[in-house]
Amino acid sequence: MNQDYIKPDKWLIIEEGFDAERVKSSESLFSIGNGAMGQRANFEEYYSGPTFQGSYIAGVYYPDKTRVGWWKNGYPEYFAKVLNAPSWIGIDVYINEERLDLYACLQVENFKRVLNMQEGWLARSFRAKLNNGVIIEVVSTRFLSLDMEELGAIKYEIKLLNSDAIVSFKPYLDSGITNEDSNWDDKFWNTTKVYANDEQAFIEAHTMKTNFHTCTYMESECLLNNKKQNSTPKISHDESYIGFKYVTNAKTGDIVSLHKYGGYTVDRNQRKSELETTAIANLSKAKTRGFDGLLEQQKQAWAKIWDMADITVDGDVKAQQGIRFNIFQLNQTYLGTDAQLNIGPKGFTGEKYGGSTYWDTEAYCIPFYMATKDQLVARNLLAYRYNHLDKAIENAQKLGFENGAALYPMVTMNGEECHNEWEITFEEIHRNGAIAFAIFNYYRYTNDYSYIVEKGIEVLIGIARFWQQRATYSEAKNKFVILGVTGPNEYENNVNNNWYTNYLAKWCINYAIENLNKIKVEFELDYKRIIDKINLTDSELEKWNDVAINMYFPYSEKHNVYLQQDGFLDKELITVADLPKSERPINQKWSWDRILRSPYIKQADTLQGFYFFEDQFTSEELERHFDFYEPYTVHESSLSPCVHSIQAAKLDRMEKAYEFYLRTSRLDLDDYNHEVEEGLHITSMAGTWMSIVEGFGGMRIQENRLSFNPKIPKQWDAYSFKLNFRNQILKVHITQNDTKFELEGTMDLQILVSGKHITVTPHNLVSV
Repeated sequence: MNQDYIKPDKWLIIEEGFDAERVKSSESLFSIGNGAMGQRANFEEYYSGPTFQGSYIAGVYYPDKTRVGWWKNGYPEYFAKVLNAPSWIGIDVYINEERLDLYACLQVENFKRVLNMQEGWLARSFRAKLNNGVIIEVVSTRFLSLDMEELGAIKYEIKLLNSDAIVSFKPYLDSGITNEDSNWDDKFWNTTKVYANDEQAFIEAHTMKTNFHTCTYMESECLLNNKKQNSTPKISHDESYIGFKYVTNAKTGDIVSLHKYGGYTVDRNQRKSELETTAIANLSKAKTRGFDGLLEQQKQAWAKIWDMADITVDGDVKAQQGIRFNIFQLNQTYLGTDAQLNIGPKGFTGEKYGGSTYWDTEAYCIPFYMATKDQLVARNLLAYRYNHLDKAIENAQKLGFENGAALYPMVTMNGEECHNEWEITFEEIHRNGAIAFAIFNYYRYTNDYSYIVEKGIEVLIGIARFWQQRATYSEAKNKFVILGVTGPNEYENNVNNNWYTNYLAKWCINYAIENLNKIKVEFELDYKRIIDKINLTDSELEKWNDVAINMYFPYSEKHNVYLQQDGFLDKELITVADLPKSERPINQKWSWDRILRSPYIKQADTLQGFYFFEDQFTSEELERHFDFYEPYTVHESSLSPCVHSIQAAKLDRMEKAYEFYLRTSRLDLDDYNHEVEEGLHITSMAGTWMSIVEGFGGMRIQENRLSFNPKIPKQWDAYSFKLNFRNQILKVHITQNDTKFELEGTMDLQILVSGKHITVTPHNLVSV
């Protein structure tokens, strides 16, 4: 059973009723972020029940020493932990000296939690009866500012309902925090200074080993019926904690509230010596604008994001809520303002996976950011990989490769591989191909070739060198083979000749050669610079070409399909439809041994290749492969439903496409994989955007222009989206009867619609 407690709404995520069993899930679902920091939706007040505390600062990590039972040469020395950072949100609440704790209250009623995606804030309200008999009503609102990325704000209000009482607020900072997933229970943070100045407090701390210096800070003020109380708070502190205490004598009906501003300054962004002064300046601005002023700016900032990124769905509230939740979380995670950052698979919602980037960024996220923001954002994501090229070459050297061969990491924070499951680290090498494909995809969409000339070609050469060296010539087959790999389907490890990996290798080599030839003719000086820098010879290019021309691809004449890998047909081919539901998900019910011997596919594998290289195969070939592989796919990866949705739409199987769309868009909201309490699946959310734009909208680049083959699920009345295509904004609105195009800008745009050439002129509605 999937969870179903989130109320359907077009712009809000709503939870009604307090249930301790779902607190951890809701902490994930209601997470907030602003690209620079984020936090799970932990309660501000003390909570003694099961909870997963989490506050995170972008780019700050700890190299937790690898822990394995059997060390192998080539293992990464560490796993990069996304660090639980010092917390600034805490507010202990006492009513007549009894601490408010929802897990211990006599009664909790009217509990409601709301995440307003349109305006970018989180609110919670409830009525509670404490053990001392006092009944209170609480409303808390908080957000992380998009305008001031180092700042967040909280308004916490208590109304006395049945008696006079002494209300005490204790806002605090706490650096005595730990990660849930530490390998060795290392101390990740070293707190060096804890101090206060009037109603401001500060904790200075740095990470062990990586030595990121931070200043966690807060300022607070207490109000009675919206009037600031002038009482000076009492201060308490120890080596990792500092708190204020405000005490207010309140009468029945009074509202006692606390406004709290807090956040982090980090030496990633400014000098260590300026962390405190920057924090003080941030607090000064916050106090001047006030909570309501900051909130108004927040609404305006989100309105600007939504103006470009929104997808509307008419007639299907759950589908509308799903896509907006995905777009909202993507923008909370990464805004493209810092080229040193990337998109981690959990974003700011949990600690699982670690690292700041996987192949998910190149395969799934770049299309979303290219089309909904300025192309510079996507270019920054590609530049991130170029800046790590030397580390990718080092990673390959550690595994025995040479001559500038580059193997990009499966998981990284600084370009260095830090994933330590051998079947992933050493074998899931298809990640290299996704990075090359992203370069191709970026140029195809933006027409910006300067990136390839200036940076991308060096990445493509390093990747081509890797594939040439990784391939082995088989005398038996008279072909080049690639042995001992894990494809996108992680339910099969150490296989030979994974079709997707082999196809990517061939394509990467050909694409590198194609671009070298183009640069040689059109950019002679750059060509000389590149050849001199990387010492590329004609004899080496011949080796590349030999591998590409003679690559082996496993194929079944009986089924008329490429085989996922050698030996796939040796498995007991029982489809998912014949697998008892009680045994799903298999990754939680089966032994790993049993999974590896099964035919079950975690996510698109062969079909991932058909997605990337759709124009190299016919629709009939796609249909054959879809019909062969999808019945064995358990979709237990968050990255799986979106690819299948896009392909089902292309094949005019709209019911299947819609089913997969709902699954990808509501993967976390409905907790399909029963793991949402660990955090959200941020990178796969970009796949939800692709499911609509590329799947139902049929958006492609053909003849060097935008092309559409629009379709619409029968459950929808209409849907719309915007694309920033080469600095022209095109709005697409699709109904059951027609498709309308509207162009912002000053120049005409030539597009294809169902194969027909259409001219869209600025500010004129074109209906097809």
